[in-house]
Amino acid sequence: MSSNWPEGVGRIVLPQIDSTNAEAMRRAPLLDAPAWILALHQTKGRGRRGRAWADPEGNFAASYLTRPIVPAGQVALYSFVAALALMDALAAVTGRATPFTLKWPNDVLLNGGKLAGILLESAGHGAQLSHLVIGIGVNLRSAPAPESGALRPVSLLSETGITLPPEEFLDALGPAFARWEGRFLSDGFAPIRKAWLERAARLGERIVARTMRQELEGVFEGIDMTGALILRSARTRHAIPAADVFFHDQGGHHASDH
Repeated sequence: MSSNWPEGVGRIVLPQIDSTNAEAMRRAPLLDAPAWILALHQTKGRGRRGRAWADPEGNFAASYLTRPIVPAGQVALYSFVAALALMDALAAVTGRATPFTLKWPNDVLLNGGKLAGILLESAGHGAQLSHLVIGIGVNLRSAPAPESGALRPVSLLSETGITLPPEEFLDALGPAFARWEGRFLSDGFAPIRKAWLERAARLGERIVARTMRQELEGVFEGIDMTGALILRSARTRHAIPAADVFFHDQGGHHASDH
């Protein structure tokens, strides 16, 4: 464990588990302090909307388990907190910040390819959430096979030549997350939003957002204070709370998710 590991945050490393998010959910009723759960191998990693998340050996799969103290309506904003923490951790372990960008709503890109994804899950009754789980997957050693219509997956090793064990990456991510979470809790979403937009991929460019009901094309103008994507089309300005985002220069439309 690194010397600057955040005080009061647990660190659990498991050789193999089905899913770190699932393990966090199982441990949640016994939670007495926030904790990171890292699996050196996942057998049933999950992505957004129930999709599978490939997790070859040597890649990073971890979940942060906590009791959220923000209102239930703001819990989804933790996706942006986690993305900023990932950016800081990646810059710290590589000594480079410029190759990394953030793709709305929940991905980290390296040289334009998908390196990492984030998946939030929560449980509770009504508007009262009992706990929050933030799952993070990073292709440290190897990237999964490309899927038709998907953003090109990349790995840290293939793009930078850097070999990094998952435990060492957690040493960087844990403190980075604690810093951004502290900023979120003390100052609200405004500074998080500003920092995220400074690192956003394709800001000011034309993109496609595909929701469950429709496909919209327009200029990516930013995100609002709820984290929704702001897309300006010829006729109107849309605030889109959830969608898959596609770029035009990856050999067609390409969605990405975790």
